[in-house]
Order: sequence, then C-alpha cells, then structure tokens
Amino acid sequence: MGTCGIAAGAREVMSAIVDEVSKRNLKDVSISQIGCIGMCEQEPIIQVIRPGQPKVTYGYVTPEIARTIIDQHVIGGRIFSDCVVSIE
Repeated sequence: MGTCGIAAGAREVMSAIVDEVSKRNLKDVSISQIGCIGMCEQEPIIQVIRPGQPKVTYGYVTPEIARTIIDQHVIGGRIFSDCVVSIE
C-alpha cells in the first residue's frame, strides 16, 4: 500500500474488504496488498482477478464501494461498472 493510497483511505478500504470476505466466509478469495501502480489520482484502487476472466481494476474505492464490488463482482460475477478504471 503506497502513501498515495493510504492518504486516500486505502487502509479503511482494505479493512472493509477483509471484514466482508470474513463475514461472508469466502474461503476461495485471496487478498493481497501491493504498492503504488502509478495511478495515484484514482486511489484507493482494488483489482479483481477471477479465473478465466479479465483483470478488472476499480478506482476511487470507498469501504462501501468495496463491499458492493465483493457482492456484485467477486460473488456474483458481474462487473460493477461505476468505478472501473481498466479491464485487461
């Protein structure tokens, strides 16, 4: 987690993600923390990588948006288009 992300609220977003994954007992979900990826103006950023699907990067993520991404994308398989930065 880079300083730009921390300043933008990444710690709170990470906490929300960890709490939501635990609350929903998502055993097959892996959470990793990385440093700056050069998109400081769009922090906090999270990426969702599902087997056989493109990597989706979300920007301007709040704790509430993180919970929505877990519900819609991680669990439901539907991209939450409101905050998509890139799809690779």
